[in-house]
This record gives sequence, C-alpha cells and structure tokens, in this order.
Amino acid sequence: MINKLIATAALTAALAFPALASPPIGKEAPNFTARTADGKTVDLKSLRGKIVVLEWTNHDCPYVRMHYNANNMQSAQKDATAQGVVWLQIISSPPGRQGFLEGPAAIKVNAERNAVPTNTVLDPDGKIGSLYGAQTTPHMYVIDASGTLVYKGGIDSIPSYRADSLPKAVNYVRETLGALAANKPVPNPSTRPYGCTIHYGS
Repeated sequence: MINKLIATAALTAALAFPALASPPIGKEAPNFTARTADGKTVDLKSLRGKIVVLEWTNHDCPYVRMHYNANNMQSAQKDATAQGVVWLQIISSPPGRQGFLEGPAAIKVNAERNAVPTNTVLDPDGKIGSLYGAQTTPHMYVIDASGTLVYKGGIDSIPSYRADSLPKAVNYVRETLGALAANKPVPNPSTRPYGCTIHYGS
C-alpha cells in the first residue's frame, strides 16, 4: 500500500511538473561533455556515426525499479547495444537527493540488476538534464547517427509502475530504433514522459 501511494504521488508530480526547455525534434541534439561512472569522459559529438539513446535514471524511483525488476530496461539495452547503439544512462540527481550516486555506486547498482548500458553519465549539477529538459525518471531520448534528435518522451505508452502493463504497452524506444534501422520515419517522435520528478539542485 505504501509503495502504491509513493508511486501514485510520483506520477502525479511528474505529470504536473512544469515543462522545461526541451530541444526540438529534427534538430541537432545539444552537445555535452561529462564524466562517466568509470572515471572516463564522454563527448556526445564524438559519437557521431552511431545512434545514441539517453536514459535518465534514478535507481530509487518506483517506475525505474519496475522497468528494471521486470528486465524491461536491461532487455532494451542489450538488444540496442548488440546493434551498435550507444546507450547512456544519465543520473541528474544532486547530492542529498533521491537517486544520487557516485561512480562506483552506480556501477555496483547496474551490476546488481544486470543492467548493460554502454556507460553511465554523472550529472549532479543537472546541466545536461536542464539542457535536454529532462523531467522524469525514466525520460528517454534517441539521437540518430547524424546527431539529430529523433525521439524524446516516455519509455512506453502506458504510464504505470505495474509490470503487468508492459506486454500491452508500445515501447517507444524500441519503436524508434526499429524505424531508424528500417530507414523509416519515427512513428511517435515526441511523447509525454512519466515517472518520478527529477529534483535538480539549486
């Protein structure tokens, strides 16, 4: 019951969260350079020629937990990276807020839940999150090989924290990657994200 109340409150907050400035679909995705959980640096422009998925995450969010507990996120990560897609998790939670992790802790959490992103980007000052207008966890973005933003929004079509919703939902990330692979237009380039509100630091 407590988890249900928490999840309901998270969804309500996410849907009511005022829209941040968000880069437009069909335009160049904003560049960023950031530290990764393994102590390296990633520069988005250096990934030109590859499709990139950005996944905003918070390991304590009930919506994120649902997707990982059901192996939904890991399955999408595995299938995408097997096709050469670069999958970047991004943690924009600041120190002292839910979801904040230092690099070693982020690596440990991913190992425990068998997650397989290409890397995890640490964004404790929220600069990347603000640049993209990321509002919730999860909040998903897909950038094509030319560096153009082709999808932004929710991971799927049913805003739920219940795993039994997954078989009925359209997974927008998989749909987008499928369209790119087939050289077809993305069917749903912009959708409404859902999940836990990202609380950026001051």
